[in-house]
Amino acid sequence: MNLAPYIPFSGFVVNVLFAVFVFTRDTKAPANRVYLLLTSSIAIWNLGCYHLLIARTADEALFWARFVFLGCIVGVVAFFHLAMIVAGFRVRWISWLYAFEAVLVIANCTDLFIKDVQFLGPSGWYAVAGPMFYVFVAPFMLMFGSIFVLLKRRRELPPLQRRRLTPLIIAQSMLSVLGANDLLPIVGIIHYPFTQVQVYPWGSLAAVFYGVLTAYSVLQHQLLDIQVNLGRHAAHIVRIIFLFSITLGFLLIASAVTDAFNPTAFGASLLVFLASTIVAAVLFPRLFGKGIESLERRILGDRFEYQDRVRAFIQALPWQHDLDALLDDLHLLLTRTFGMRGYDLILRDEAAHAFTRTRSHPERPHEQIPELKIPSPAMQYFEVRGAEYLVLKADYQRNTVTRTERLAREQLAGFDADFCLPLVSEKELAGLLFVGGKANDEPYTSTDLQLLINLAKNLSLIVNQIRLKEEILRAQELDLLGRMSRGMAHDLNNLLTPISTLIQLASEGQSEAALDDGLLNVASRNVRSFRAYIKEALFFSENLRPDLQVGRLDAIVQQACEAARATRRKPITVVAQTPDEVMAEMDDVLVQRMLSNLISNAIDASAPGGEIRVVLDRLAKTEEARDWFRLRVIDQGEGIPKENLDRVLRPYFTTKDRGDEGRGFGLGLAISRRIVALHGGQFTITSQLRRGTVVQIDLPSRQLRAPLSNTDTPTRAPAHAAA
Repeated sequence: MNLAPYIPFSGFVVNVLFAVFVFTRDTKAPANRVYLLLTSSIAIWNLGCYHLLIARTADEALFWARFVFLGCIVGVVAFFHLAMIVAGFRVRWISWLYAFEAVLVIANCTDLFIKDVQFLGPSGWYAVAGPMFYVFVAPFMLMFGSIFVLLKRRRELPPLQRRRLTPLIIAQSMLSVLGANDLLPIVGIIHYPFTQVQVYPWGSLAAVFYGVLTAYSVLQHQLLDIQVNLGRHAAHIVRIIFLFSITLGFLLIASAVTDAFNPTAFGASLLVFLASTIVAAVLFPRLFGKGIESLERRILGDRFEYQDRVRAFIQALPWQHDLDALLDDLHLLLTRTFGMRGYDLILRDEAAHAFTRTRSHPERPHEQIPELKIPSPAMQYFEVRGAEYLVLKADYQRNTVTRTERLAREQLAGFDADFCLPLVSEKELAGLLFVGGKANDEPYTSTDLQLLINLAKNLSLIVNQIRLKEEILRAQELDLLGRMSRGMAHDLNNLLTPISTLIQLASEGQSEAALDDGLLNVASRNVRSFRAYIKEALFFSENLRPDLQVGRLDAIVQQACEAARATRRKPITVVAQTPDEVMAEMDDVLVQRMLSNLISNAIDASAPGGEIRVVLDRLAKTEEARDWFRLRVIDQGEGIPKENLDRVLRPYFTTKDRGDEGRGFGLGLAISRRIVALHGGQFTITSQLRRGTVVQIDLPSRQLRAPLSNTDTPTRAPAHAAA
């Protein structure tokens, strides 16, 4: 059985599918509409050729011959039109060409264009030319003329446009030459010149490869500015489709020149190849070594996988909270994932009212950029016109630019970059990202540019959010400083009053008996309070490294409870519940201070006759390398109001604000939480009004850390840190 009819049928399927794919990417783009018209014409031509190879009567063959030339007539003008659009030319008289082709389409329905058909054996049925057919030869030559124009234009274009044109030139040359081959029998040339070899309709096979090469241009060089968003698995499918299409074409050639294939053998060959390709892609991804990998990178450029990484970075941006960490990640994305040779990130400094280089590669000084000022052409271009990017390198520049764009480009010409992307926040320019060329000299595609645009938009939002958060934190720090200053002023004033009175009386020569009227005792007590205040305040000003030693945590708990019983100011019962010999790696001085603070707070919150329990438990084992212990200080006192539960852990917040001796400094819980953090533990507090409070601390049995160097020898907390 002859498989030759399946050659044009394959071309019909390939071109219909790809025409729909291209058109649905952007239905309003003129280039996509012309490409739809061209590929539809080629599909009509292929479908007609298929039926000419299987037609059984002359009347049937005549109908399909006219159907073939319906596609040919429309296709030659669409072929020329698309070439001019891709090359950047504007053809004002293209509508006249379409009007002329409309006349030929009407003539094609009469004997003036095709007067009869002839059967040429294996080559199938061919049309016999009428007088109007020779008129059609003139516009057909436009196909060769457009290739000549593309070749000439290619030499004038920058590298990006050259790479986009090359596959298209190859595909159109193949289609033009082999399409002209199919016209030879129509004008009476049955055999190739100087041979007895009969002309064979190879143009249909060229249509198959035309679709494959055009697909290559769309995927690799973004022909027609089509955005292709595919993931890793879709990239594997594209690879398999490429290989399958190429194999199909070669099998069709083999079936046309030999009789070695019947339908069963042909289908089995395709299925075996397809199965082998899938197995090789899954199990042996590097089976063919660097050669095929290099070819694959030329076809797909590893583009889909790297696009996934960029999109993942953009999606993760809302979880960034630290500007330095964000810029570190951005540096890796631009230099490694995009492979940029260099970049500059310029951010607007509101305090200095200037633009400052914040991050760059290669690294440059962090300095103000005087050429970036407000107002200026660049600011107007991005803020007023809302442009998403500015082309700085000549290779990517369009033929026509506006005056504002030209002035902005001149203003930013000092930056060695290909593109400039704005970071806009609330319609105001917050910064600029200057993007240099790729280290491998590959040009940026439109998909690359779209990714960079999305990155700049999301980056500007997150940078603005981080800066707003930092401003809020600074405001909170100032508020804390103000509250601390007010509290300290009030405390110190109260403590200084009796001391100041004592000094004044002594300076006036009062007798010792007059001074010893309780005033001396009050002054002495206030001096001790001064020292306690200073010790607690200094705790937060030092970078403590706990002196970690293995010791008995249960013994520390017992000692803290005994000390609390000895110094308690109320008739309160302090009970310790501990298992035997709980060994833990800790700083016993700091842990005892933490427990003393918590027990003291519990005593202050409890009514006379109350009970405080300090409970130590072993937790269920959840880590192979260490155990965890839970400490709970439980009282049945007044409890903490819900609105104060989060505030009690802040330094200098206190509810004990009456009197001198009973007044608290608001540092006990904050110090305790920091001691827990120094031991790698967890600190939580729960409370109910008039039912009491539970402070819970989870501590590990040993610290997981890298070995300390000689210069990192830990030091015990200073003497004033131990209460």
